[in-house]
Amino acid sequence: MTGQEAGSDFSTRGAYVTGGTEFTRDTNYIETRITRDGRDGYPVEPGRYRLIAARACPWANRAIIVRRLLGLEDAISLGTPGPTHDSRSWTFDLDPDGRDPVLGIERLQEAFFRRDPGYSRGITVPAIVDIPSGAVVTNNFPQITEDFSTEWTQFHREGAPDLLPAEHLEELRAVNKRIFTEVNNGVYRCGFAGSQDAYDAAYDRLWTAMDWLEDRLSRQRYLVGDTITEADVRLFTTLVRFDPVYHGHFKCNRNKLTEMPNLWGYARDLFQTPGFGDTVDFEQIKAHYYVVHEDINPTGIIPKGPDVSGWLSAHGREELGGTPFGTGTAPGPVRAGEEVEPGHGAG
Repeated sequence: MTGQEAGSDFSTRGAYVTGGTEFTRDTNYIETRITRDGRDGYPVEPGRYRLIAARACPWANRAIIVRRLLGLEDAISLGTPGPTHDSRSWTFDLDPDGRDPVLGIERLQEAFFRRDPGYSRGITVPAIVDIPSGAVVTNNFPQITEDFSTEWTQFHREGAPDLLPAEHLEELRAVNKRIFTEVNNGVYRCGFAGSQDAYDAAYDRLWTAMDWLEDRLSRQRYLVGDTITEADVRLFTTLVRFDPVYHGHFKCNRNKLTEMPNLWGYARDLFQTPGFGDTVDFEQIKAHYYVVHEDINPTGIIPKGPDVSGWLSAHGREELGGTPFGTGTAPGPVRAGEEVEPGHGAG
């Protein structure tokens, strides 16, 4: 019996929805940083750290995308847990013998306990683990990708994009904040609402933001400036999950993403940009949400649809100007062993 089955001691039932209340995300993460000067005890050092990032999770998907865009594959290795987990944490069930081949652990929980034997908060991805000690360094997902851009520059590939351009940083921060509160977290606020009033308020907030984005993207190819930035990465991972999961599972059903011409075109533009769509595993995404969230899908049945082949259709966004990488270049092919499983993407 797995931790997902009814009656398991490690069921996730009751972990996501609290009756009568709105959903509030716990944002207290391990804030240790890996920096060039090593001020927190963890200096930038190629080969020392392992990024643990489940393809199913939008927050982890960000880190996978940024690592690939910047060309950090040689500097930071990647471990990918399977799409489902029980209350104890993510597991490495996709790897031989059910263990991460570098860390040798079965559950991500083990790395958190090596850092703090009494750790009692969420075991979340993405997480970066110090390979020599086997202890987690950080699971602070917004800081992880920003540090990839700013602290690991020595190991960026030639032609890597500037995802945090200084000339747009103030606007970028404002856009990122609204995307996180109203869209990235907004869909969860709908899905995990514990009352009708909480759901209604969350739904209205989400669609106010979605309409703002639809309007903004009618005039510009990307969210900030004329190249891809961190803001595009952060929005993309929600959009790519919208129709397969959030529309039905989280009751964000005013309309589908495919019914919003500008957002749908924008999302396809990014999906077809190297580094974005080639990290997306639709089957793992659906398995995660529909199996793990026992509170809102107690049967654990995973939908067969929707058809995702449309992600590869023409988008016409080039007419708005801009280029994804500016004066830089696209990343090369996905590293051997890190490809999305055949049949799990849009092709």
